Amino acid sequence: MAGAGGGALRELLGRARKWKSTFGSTAELRAAVLSLLDRHQNLSDLLLEVEGSVKPAGEGGREHQELSSESFIVSVLQEQASRLGVPTAVLAAKNAVTKIEQICQSSVSPSQAPLLNLDQRESLSCLLRTVKDLLENNVFSRSHFCQEIWKMKDLPVLEAVWHLHRNGITGLGELLESADGRAVEEWLCSSLCALCERAEGSPQDAEHAGRVLSDFAIVFLQNGFQPSELGRKLEFKKVPHICHAVLQRMLTWVLDAVGKEKEEDVSTLQAMRFWLNVFDVSIYKSAVHPDSLQQFFRHTLTEVLTYNPLLKVSDAIHKQREWSFTRTCSLLTALYRKLFVAFSAKESICQLQRVLETHEVNWQHVLSCVSTLVVCQAEAEPLFKDLLSHLLIKAFENYDMENMITAFLIARQAALEGPAVFMPYSEWFKASFGNASSHHGSSKKALVFLFEFLSELVPFEVAPYLKVHIMYPPFVPTKHRSVLLEYITLAKTRLADLKVAIEDMGLYEDLSSTHDSVQPQGQALRDVEKALQIFENTRKIPTSVIEASIFRRPYYTSWFLPALLRPRVLPKAPDTRMAFIDSLKRADKIPSNLYSTYIQACRARKEKMLQDESKVEPNHSKEPAEQLKAELAALRVLIVDQAKHEDVPAQIAVISDRLSNVLGHNSDENEAAILNSRIQVNVFDPQLEPCHQSVVDLLLTSFCQNLIAASYFNPPDRQGPCLSLFVKMICGHRSLIPALLGRLCQLIYHQGPSLNDAHILGLAAFMIHLCESRSLIPEIEADFGISQPVAEKVLSISEFWSCLLVCRTEESLSFCTRFCTAAVSYLLCKFSSFSCDDLCALVPPSLVKKLQYFVPRLSLEARGITSKEDKADLVWSSLTCPSLNYRRASLCLWKQARFQELLKEKAFQLSFREWLLLELEMYPEKDVLSASERQDFHYWAIYQWYLPAPSASGGCDGDLEKACGVIIDCILDFSQRLDLGSCGQLKSVSPDIHCKLQILQERLKDRHRGSALGEQLWRQQELLLHRRILVGLPASTLIVTCRKGKKTVLDCEDFFHYVNSELKNISSRGYALSYGITAHFFRGLLNASLDCEESAEGVNDVLTTCQTKCPIVLFSAVLWWPRLEPLLCSQWKRLFGAPLPEELERLRECQSSAMGFLSSGRVFPLSGPPWISAAFLHCTVQQQSPRGRERNALKRLGTDTEQLLVSLLFFSLMDLISAKIAPKEGVDFQTSLEWALEILQCLEERGISWPLLFLSAEEGSRKYSVLHSAASDRHSRLLPVAFYSLTPGFHHKLLTREHVFLYVALNLYIQLLQLFVEGKDLPQPEQFRRQGLGLESDTALGYDLPCLCCVPQADPLEVISAARRFLLGAIPRCPAKSFGNVGLLLEACEKLDPEVGAALQHFSQPAAAMEVDEELFLF
Repeated sequence: MAGAGGGALRELLGRARKWKSTFGSTAELRAAVLSLLDRHQNLSDLLLEVEGSVKPAGEGGREHQELSSESFIVSVLQEQASRLGVPTAVLAAKNAVTKIEQICQSSVSPSQAPLLNLDQRESLSCLLRTVKDLLENNVFSRSHFCQEIWKMKDLPVLEAVWHLHRNGITGLGELLESADGRAVEEWLCSSLCALCERAEGSPQDAEHAGRVLSDFAIVFLQNGFQPSELGRKLEFKKVPHICHAVLQRMLTWVLDAVGKEKEEDVSTLQAMRFWLNVFDVSIYKSAVHPDSLQQFFRHTLTEVLTYNPLLKVSDAIHKQREWSFTRTCSLLTALYRKLFVAFSAKESICQLQRVLETHEVNWQHVLSCVSTLVVCQAEAEPLFKDLLSHLLIKAFENYDMENMITAFLIARQAALEGPAVFMPYSEWFKASFGNASSHHGSSKKALVFLFEFLSELVPFEVAPYLKVHIMYPPFVPTKHRSVLLEYITLAKTRLADLKVAIEDMGLYEDLSSTHDSVQPQGQALRDVEKALQIFENTRKIPTSVIEASIFRRPYYTSWFLPALLRPRVLPKAPDTRMAFIDSLKRADKIPSNLYSTYIQACRARKEKMLQDESKVEPNHSKEPAEQLKAELAALRVLIVDQAKHEDVPAQIAVISDRLSNVLGHNSDENEAAILNSRIQVNVFDPQLEPCHQSVVDLLLTSFCQNLIAASYFNPPDRQGPCLSLFVKMICGHRSLIPALLGRLCQLIYHQGPSLNDAHILGLAAFMIHLCESRSLIPEIEADFGISQPVAEKVLSISEFWSCLLVCRTEESLSFCTRFCTAAVSYLLCKFSSFSCDDLCALVPPSLVKKLQYFVPRLSLEARGITSKEDKADLVWSSLTCPSLNYRRASLCLWKQARFQELLKEKAFQLSFREWLLLELEMYPEKDVLSASERQDFHYWAIYQWYLPAPSASGGCDGDLEKACGVIIDCILDFSQRLDLGSCGQLKSVSPDIHCKLQILQERLKDRHRGSALGEQLWRQQELLLHRRILVGLPASTLIVTCRKGKKTVLDCEDFFHYVNSELKNISSRGYALSYGITAHFFRGLLNASLDCEESAEGVNDVLTTCQTKCPIVLFSAVLWWPRLEPLLCSQWKRLFGAPLPEELERLRECQSSAMGFLSSGRVFPLSGPPWISAAFLHCTVQQQSPRGRERNALKRLGTDTEQLLVSLLFFSLMDLISAKIAPKEGVDFQTSLEWALEILQCLEERGISWPLLFLSAEEGSRKYSVLHSAASDRHSRLLPVAFYSLTPGFHHKLLTREHVFLYVALNLYIQLLQLFVEGKDLPQPEQFRRQGLGLESDTALGYDLPCLCCVPQADPLEVISAARRFLLGAIPRCPAKSFGNVGLLLEACEKLDPEVGAALQHFSQPAAAMEVDEELFLF
């Protein structure tokens, strides 16, 4: 690019290399050159002539001194300067500027203004090399150069200035100092804007632009934000202001576009994003002092927050939902995110607080800053809570409205980002103002201040926040309720203006929703969907629907029912909606005319069969779903690149927004209901809506792919918080959680063994992060089906995972081992720096416990092994490799010191009891272990592991008896979980267990009390299992042999106590045990007598003791004697070959006597206790006596038979009650009643007193205590029912003969009423059927009075009514002596039945008792 002179110089220098010089010396040569240049050379072009050294050589090898172009240029400049009379340095500077101007003007395209083209850069590079040489020779003036540069007609190209700065010719600061401030500001700003626009061109342009911008930004910060405390003398005066002003104007350029993002073209926005690179902390490194950097970023944040503060608070209240993270201008969020890199979350919020306290702010920028902080800074949530608390404290201290409105706006803005990052507004409002200790509770003035503030907000409020304030009002003392009511009235008026009636609020409306309020019809459709979901899981009408039908009738009839009864083509098989409608119809919750209209409309719809709607519906969510897929794909790109992890929170916020669009109203509108209610999951048969399943599958697939892709490059501990944030975001969409849990049920509980390794790894890691976000997941009501271990139990998310991982077969064992190994390995690697306490909160303890069960079971090497390895990532790498061996991986994990350390934590220790329950779950026929392998494993686990282990770690302290107790307890617990019909294999579980009855009794004592009905059912089932266990034990277990003096005696004290307190209460016959336990006891008795010196005497002693200590055992022997006798005779003969013991022989004789008495008419001898004889006679009558012969048999009894007949009446009453409560046990009510009435008639004819039989031993005669002690508790409680069943047999002389009769009748009536009030034991209506008695006696007291058994279709109320009418008829007929003791019952009677009490009170008076006269026949 040199001129003519330049060509001459090259020619001249070139010739020196070829020909011999004609000049005699260097001086002569120099003079010739200068002469030539003086005639031809342009000085500015000369500056481009920079060549290498010239070494001319003469003949004979003579070398001349070195000649260089620099020395020639200096000489030329000096010669020219001397002629012009100016300094050489000044002349050089002017010529350099001239040449720079020429270079910059040579550009053809004006669009390249901020950057040079390739030729320009080459020319400028040559020029700058020459200038550097001139500087080295002190013949170049920087100051004049700087002055001349600004005198150019067109100011230089920005890149040219950068080259001057970069090459050390003159710094940017020095250039700026010599310029006119305003002009250079304009030039710099316009050039920088053009530079940013040019950066969107070719990659080379972008690279050059980036370098220019970085270097200029460093200068701007070094000079524009010089910390005064550094003590450095300021080098420039103008430069700091210029740099500061340029940065400010460029920021304004960006902020101006924030409000017009939609109006700006794409290229302009991209240019502005390029300028934001100025805020990349990395470009400054050590070039800028940290204090300068902090000052710059702090200043910028302040400027952004205070930029153009035109918006009023009222605008912020109304518009802030449009300023959420995903809706905010991307330029602004990008700027915030870059600024926050320089600060911690605490520093950012402190700066925000300072700005709010000292400046007028732009509320849009402030609130979008809040959103960005809570989304992108994980630590922001607690800090914002602290800030809100601080603002509220200051507000109530000074009654400052500004602090109040600031707090409310920030709380609402943070809540807009969802519960994954901040608590919902409704929760914050309740927590801040919902109790007496809240800020406004200190005084009336504070209370009034709060409501004045809320009232001032009302005209600007949107409906969702007003609903929160109404539904969750601040705490107000009763005396100030008027203040609250005034506000509610005002708020409802505002809602009416917004055309939102509080009465039309949905059943499940989300009070924290960020969307506009929907119309009632839209909300009603959502309520119907939620109600159907609840009904599908529970098969019960939701309580909210029942309440709405009563208390919110207008909404229910005007909106909910029409939304539910929308006409449609009804399915052939009734679906959930049809079942729900039918349930409401049966409950009279749907008017008949509305239901008929619905059915007719559905029929019409079927005939028409409109198909348009079905074609349109799938397209509604197509576009949002595609957007969601695109954003998920973009997230994967960020996750695999560790350098881009800082962009992940923002991308996840975008995904959250796209997910909300896909879910539509389901994502937000129902969140309040889910927030405050449990999630119902049908694990046994999970059903998902297709749209929800597709979304959940998309999210789970994305998570698994992200995990595998990220693990390819980095282990979990170097993957950052990306996956954690992703799962937390999913949990923030609470309406999606039921579908998510349902899908996990399908995948893990039902399809687990069929999942591949990638699925298992992904789901295992997902589980860890789900537990990490457990605070966002409500409690879960899991329905596992009737026969499942846990049915309809409320679970946490950790417990829920445990229930999904059920191990019963070889396949499920393999899956569970792989899953648990993957989960724990991921945990230990991902959170390698966490303490054991912290890890406990991140993994369900059951997973670690299951590994303690699986690994030793599968690997002999793991039994008793200690830690050997140290690194968790070794296990993770083995899990992620294609050739996965789950046994090897689990053993590798088992050997790790970190895992073994985890097992020492109390929460993770697998106790003996838990191990047993897991082992009981396994199906032996489908086990991976053979029978011998399983036996070896059991031996190791019990005898080598748990038996010697201390109880603190779940062992048995070496106590074998304790171990046996745990085993029995587990068997019972396991059986309780199952249907009783499936407990038939208990014998095969542990046939050789020796235990004591105390174990069973202690279990009943330690029971945690629940509801009365639940406790009763549990106890009954538990006792049935106890009975099965006892029958499965060796018979001798029931009998204890001990030494008494020199004799060996048999002790049954424990068994008798257990029978009297517990076992008799599961007897359906009321006075006898089942045959199984009866036979087992007697077999054990005979076997145990082998240890006695006198076996027969030992048996006799036990049976004699039974007569007073446990008569039910003898009654049981009587009942089952036909089956029991041959068994005992055979066993005794086999053991001893001698006659039966005396007491057994007496039982044989009683049986023979009863049979002979009934069949042949022989005399019935009375030997032994009369109630034994009565029991044999009663049982024989029930078993073989033809109907009609009982009366004759009773008449043939001897005279001294009072206790025998009363005992017979007792046994007949027990059967009568059994027929009521257990009709399937083979006892016929009609037969039992007839037999009881026959006995009663016999008693009456003989004048034998019997009413005291119906009183307890404490109240009545102790001579019947043996009979009462044999009766079950339930039969004893139902004696009132039996008593009033006998009213047809009550003789008219009974009232006068038995003075205690009235007391007994009243006592039993009161008991009957109490049974009804307490809701216990009374037989159900279907158990009362009309029974034709065929008894008509003119001597019967109840001839014209209703009896219990004659009440058709009787229910408990009619039972009581019949008894009541009997009493009201009997009381007037009783003599005065009968009222002697009834005073004790009068108070209770008046309380429970005032009419009977009044009659009793009236006729118990002496005067009234004399009024019984002939008029009584009218009764």
